[in-house]
Amino acid sequence: MKFSLSWLQSVLDTKADARTIAEKLTSLGLEIEGVEDASAALTKFRVARVLTAEKHPQADKLQVLSVDVGEAAPLQVVCGAPNARAGLVGVLGVAGAVVPANGMVLRNSAIRGVESNGMMCSTRELCLGEDHDGIIELPADAPVGTSFADYIGSDPVFDVAITPNRPDCMGVYGIARDLAAAGLGVLKPISAEPVAGSFACPVEVRTDDAEGCPAFYGRVIRGVKNGTSPKWLQDCLKSAGQRPISALVDITNYVMLGYGRPAHAYDLAKLSGAVVARKAVAGEKVVALNGKEYALEPWMTVIADDAGVHDIAGIMGGEHSGCGDETTDVLLEVAYFDPASIARTGQALALASDARGRFERGVDPAFLDTGMDLLTALILEICGGEASEVVRAGEPPVARKAVAYDPTLAERLGGIDVADAEQKRILAALGFDVADDWSVTVPTWRPDVDGAPDIVEEVIRVHGLDAVPSTPLPRADGVAKPTATPAQMLERRVRRAAAARGLHEAVTWSFLPEAEAAHFADGEALWTLANPISEDLKTMRPSLLPGLLSAVKRNLDRGAASVRLFEIGRRYLRGADGASDEKLSLAVVLAGDKVARGWAAGKAQAFDAFDAKAEALALLAEAGAPVDNLQVMGEAGPQFHPGQSATLRLGPKTVLARFGVLHPATAKAFDIGGPVVVVELFLDRIPAKKGAGAFAKPHFAPPPLQAVTRDFAFLVAADVAAGDLLRSVKGADKANIVAARVFDDFRGAGVPDGQKSLAIEVTLQPVDKSYDEAALKAISDKVVAAASKQGATLRG
Repeated sequence: MKFSLSWLQSVLDTKADARTIAEKLTSLGLEIEGVEDASAALTKFRVARVLTAEKHPQADKLQVLSVDVGEAAPLQVVCGAPNARAGLVGVLGVAGAVVPANGMVLRNSAIRGVESNGMMCSTRELCLGEDHDGIIELPADAPVGTSFADYIGSDPVFDVAITPNRPDCMGVYGIARDLAAAGLGVLKPISAEPVAGSFACPVEVRTDDAEGCPAFYGRVIRGVKNGTSPKWLQDCLKSAGQRPISALVDITNYVMLGYGRPAHAYDLAKLSGAVVARKAVAGEKVVALNGKEYALEPWMTVIADDAGVHDIAGIMGGEHSGCGDETTDVLLEVAYFDPASIARTGQALALASDARGRFERGVDPAFLDTGMDLLTALILEICGGEASEVVRAGEPPVARKAVAYDPTLAERLGGIDVADAEQKRILAALGFDVADDWSVTVPTWRPDVDGAPDIVEEVIRVHGLDAVPSTPLPRADGVAKPTATPAQMLERRVRRAAAARGLHEAVTWSFLPEAEAAHFADGEALWTLANPISEDLKTMRPSLLPGLLSAVKRNLDRGAASVRLFEIGRRYLRGADGASDEKLSLAVVLAGDKVARGWAAGKAQAFDAFDAKAEALALLAEAGAPVDNLQVMGEAGPQFHPGQSATLRLGPKTVLARFGVLHPATAKAFDIGGPVVVVELFLDRIPAKKGAGAFAKPHFAPPPLQAVTRDFAFLVAADVAAGDLLRSVKGADKANIVAARVFDDFRGAGVPDGQKSLAIEVTLQPVDKSYDEAALKAISDKVVAAASKQGATLRG
């Protein structure tokens, strides 16, 4: 919620500056998200008077101005505004000033051959309004040469995050009440004298839905003139981020933002018969003020007349009955709606509004008459007219809760010994009534207070949370036992390994658009939310890859030459019993250039499937997977390029990872132009090591004897995977063979057609004694025999 300092000062008598107020609001639990001061960006803009205005010699629509900025000599400025003329007092941006609307830095330059030393500014360019038809015109007596920031004065705007349990602070007056209770000023009483009606209300107002709309008040104001609202009102709304529309609409918005009381004004000429709060009829539709049509359900509360629905009650008015410039008679509606009903309707229609945000939290049910008086007085003052008597249908739930309270709870629950007198002062300032026996009556604007602990919270937060002493919890002697689970330790280890390999960690949404989720579901049932935060984020992700691909697209669109991202998180699928099934995964996405172009590398080199395989093996090894026993097999999935992808399996069924180049159709579905290489590791499928954690790892002891290497060249069918041959060779003699690697793959002269020559270096490690020729021959025979099982023969 946003509001200006001047707006706050209109209801709170305080001399505190913006910094002090911001710090106090945060200490009260009303967290400040930011404080903006528009005048701070206008220090290099100055009040200036145009002395002369001559036609530009090279352009019909430009003028050359001589401008007085309070210095010894006037400045020459080229200007294209139609209202630029001699004698006008406006605002000049001098060299070095930054235009708030577009960030442009002004400098002295030549425009069509004529030197220009600055720019005369419009209100839109200075973010002070929407007018861009001409430059700003100030009063003739404005002090020439003065900084424009000093001329308009400073009026900081606060942006406060209101938690859902504080509906009383959804208006400036409620925030002022908290500040007054904390000693930062005196709360001004609401000046809302009852406005007596001069004629009977000509419209029947009633509620036929006592559950959804317990109270519905209305009155007619005739003879109004709906024009532009006064500047003070527009300034308040602009500080809150609202666009001024018309006097009648602005007044209702002002009371909503200032006092947390939503209301609505109907054009009486557009209504027909009685105005009723009722349940919608099946099949009814309404076009709301946002221009969209909504289909209503029979359990939704609406405001309607004899002709049909005009208002989605408590959420948004209808387009048909809104007030316009031609409006002369209005029906003013102030009602109380059931919070649960408003929340349910808003969720079903996916319709958010300022009114809904207040009604579903719970507005003050005792504020209907006061709200009606405030609105009536402002309309009569600004728009003129004559008010009818108020028609009241139903009764708002104004019963106040009484809570039995013990003042010693402040110390027992809150940790601070607050004097009884101070507790009574705080509660009284917040609107609570405290009896002699400490029975505390809760004000109607605080639906969040239910019991004594809530009273303690009010006392402690106003007294000062920073006064709560820091008391360490008792700790047993000795070394603390590790608390991280094996899964948490695995996450930490793999995360560090991925970062060490030059990958950047990303954290993406666990929710996806349904189409993106379905693309990676692989036939599994998706987990769809019944109440999503957005229609585009309603499906739990079955894979981490869609979120990372969206991140890759954003980076590539912003000019990133090389993108290397990884993410560790859960994928969500619907289990066999219908429950959510969470699995730990790691995904890697590589896109753009692997090696940038250069004099040594030549052209830029892109990532390929072998890069993906290297990442998969390295990260699986760090996760503790038996990488030496893994098999490289196909069937990575329809999302992968069939000729440039594979899986890593522990046995034929257990897939630990899939990797490769993304299928062009998948890349197109995510609007990515170039090739993309991806890896997906299923960390939940890695088998736990037997006896892990039972014994401490032994210290590393280097072998006493030097290792021996032997090279073998095998002829094998061209379609045999080198990894399969390598695995057979490594398993030929596990007691002596400690490593093996392929160092050559040759196809050409001397190699029969359909075959290839694979050269493998085998590392042997003696343990007790050095090898003799007989031992080496025996090991070599085992290697050749193992290779023959893959159809390989020793090359002569």
